[in-house]
Amino acid sequence: AGRYQHKRDQWDAPLDDNFKGEGRTVTDGEGRYSFLTIRPGPYPWKNHFNAWRPAHIHFSLFGNAYAQRLVTQMYFPGDDMLPFDPIFNATPDANARQRLISRFDWSRTLPDYAHAYEFDIVLRGRDATPWE
Repeated sequence: AGRYQHKRDQWDAPLDDNFKGEGRTVTDGEGRYSFLTIRPGPYPWKNHFNAWRPAHIHFSLFGNAYAQRLVTQMYFPGDDMLPFDPIFNATPDANARQRLISRFDWSRTLPDYAHAYEFDIVLRGRDATPWE
């Protein structure tokens, strides 16, 4: 586990030169995207006593139709920390919170190399992904 190479990240975990904390991808003509990364782990965040953030990945979306970027988080299925995370639970609708949890995709898992997760980002409509 590494930490962000950012001056405001005060966690005392060692820096990992292979962990940059960011990446960039572009969707194809049908809006699909993919990337390969190391699955993040939970980390303490000192918001309150024994506060931990569950494993998650931030998504920051830019597009021609938006005056500013859209930011959301993707969580992993079965994470026991989700019920205790005030950021995840700040989304009041339980169905909307479920849309923040990725789905394990066995068909795209690479044997002996990588698990695959699917995370649909919906920009508009009643099933839109919750944004920060």
